[in-house]
Amino acid sequence: MRRSQALIGILVLAVVALVNSVYIVDEREKALRLWFGEVQLEISDPGLYFKIPVLHEIVKYDDRILALDTQPLEVTPADDRRLVVDAFARWRIVDAKQFRRAVGASSITGARSRLERILNAELREVLGGVDSGAVLSADRVALMNQIRDQARIQASNLGVEIIDVRIKRADLPEQNLKATFERMRAEREREAADEIARGNEAAQRLRAQADRTVIETTSEAQKQAEIIRGEADARRNAVFADAFGRDPEFFAFYRSLSAYEAALQGGNSTMVITPDSEFFDYLKSDSGQ
Repeated sequence: MRRSQALIGILVLAVVALVNSVYIVDEREKALRLWFGEVQLEISDPGLYFKIPVLHEIVKYDDRILALDTQPLEVTPADDRRLVVDAFARWRIVDAKQFRRAVGASSITGARSRLERILNAELREVLGGVDSGAVLSADRVALMNQIRDQARIQASNLGVEIIDVRIKRADLPEQNLKATFERMRAEREREAADEIARGNEAAQRLRAQADRTVIETTSEAQKQAEIIRGEADARRNAVFADAFGRDPEFFAFYRSLSAYEAALQGGNSTMVITPDSEFFDYLKSDSGQ
């Protein structure tokens, strides 16, 4: 009985020792095997590995591309116009041994803190040498590449590689926004007033030109109308003259009828004429009947 219990205990200890002697490195990881705190082996290939329990310590690091979001940073470009810059970076561990020696037990957290200090220093240096217009414009890729390249040199001492740096936001500080907006509004209002003045001037020119055209067109139309009216009157007089020459009595009769038509119209006017007036010659004569 005691012998069976001893065998079971030995078997349990063996299983525990075997479990503690085996570790797995995932394809997304890098691992370091430490011997009393000193790096003994770097493992970058995924698989099943063995270690000596208690004596060996296994430290694993993420082998994927990692993100670094910095805190908003206030920088002063060359034109002394302060900006609040919010940037981020993408990085990865390329040398696990160097990374361990540089950051120690603080691991990824310590690396992020040191990388943020490096990135902030490069942001101040690079953006401080250009005008704010270059930072605020869409064409700032060259500035971000310059920040990335300079930060990459310093980050290499940590055993990491900075893959990319981007500026998410570049705005004016809150205390300057109101003054800037007011200045922009005043500038836009001035431009609008200039445009309105130019529009009014153009409208006055067009209106004057249109009035001149109306007067010229009306005068020309009146001139042509007078000419046509004169020609018509001449033709009418010629017809009358011809008719008078052919039959003077009929012409006199026609003129009398025209006079009757013009004089004898309805209305409130009253005309008093003696019956023997020449006006009624054709009304009382046999010819008139």
